[in-house]
Amino acid sequence: MDFKDIVKKRRSFRKFTEDPIAPEELQTILRAALMSPTSKSCRSWEFIVVDDKDMLYKISRCKAAGSEFIEAAPLAIVVLGNAENDDVWVEDASIAAVSMQYQATELGLGSCWAQVRKRMMADGTQSDDILRMLLGYSNSLSAVCIVAFGHPSIERKEQDESKLKWENVHIYEKPE
Repeated sequence: MDFKDIVKKRRSFRKFTEDPIAPEELQTILRAALMSPTSKSCRSWEFIVVDDKDMLYKISRCKAAGSEFIEAAPLAIVVLGNAENDDVWVEDASIAAVSMQYQATELGLGSCWAQVRKRMMADGTQSDDILRMLLGYSNSLSAVCIVAFGHPSIERKEQDESKLKWENVHIYEKPE
């Protein structure tokens, strides 16, 4: 599959079958993250792979809304960054997360990003603090997102190229 086809096929999936992710598929997905570009090759990201159903349920409740679908996924990856090592840790971690999503698409798997950074519970508790308590990562790390992965239980149409907003693209022209 060409990359242009992968980009067209990549959609957010929030419903998955119960089929597990094969170990070689997980390794390929993580390889994509570990090979993703980073500023000054800092590689200040870290990843926590979760496939335990009880923990998937708990992390799916780390924010007020918008992450419940993680509970039904066979696997999720919490994407972390280290602000002490890199001033662009958010960008680097985001690139890694998207790289994993494109890799999953190429493998025929579905995925969906759940935002964690700057999200909270209704009582004001930071989502990152909840995940830190559940997963035990250090205070030097912060969660950017959780990406759920699985075999899609529904079909989704490819991206509709007729809806691309080409008007949002501006070509610089040197003044005469």
